[in-house]
Amino acid sequence: MGMNVGGGGGDDEVVSAINTTPLVDVMLVLLIIFLITIPVATHTVKLKLPVDANQPTQTKPGNVVLAVTANGQVFWDTTPVRSRDELLNRLVTVAKKQPQPQIQVRGDGAAKYMAVGQVVATCQEAGIAHVDFITEQPHS
Repeated sequence: MGMNVGGGGGDDEVVSAINTTPLVDVMLVLLIIFLITIPVATHTVKLKLPVDANQPTQTKPGNVVLAVTANGQVFWDTTPVRSRDELLNRLVTVAKKQPQPQIQVRGDGAAKYMAVGQVVATCQEAGIAHVDFITEQPHS
């Protein structure tokens, strides 16, 4: 008892249909292998990431507050700073104090990143060891 699927020709005809069953089997095996190995490969280094503990900052009398307005103007407490050199000279003086006072940067939300970045770079150039950023709590 046999099954004849051909078009009525003899045994010498070439079959032009491709058997896709082995291809599907191989693809399923590869898919399973990738699904198992990708999560293992992406988490190879175990880390304990820091937890955000947002605490209110206390502004003490010795701290220096640098404010950057939306147009890039820098203020030392409430006094405008005319140039980067003036800011650098004042920060060098502060950096020599022991212990160093905290430098707190208050950047306007509309200020360009470059203006705030220049203030931080100037602090680094002056030898300030610790720079804080003052932010507001998000409104719930």
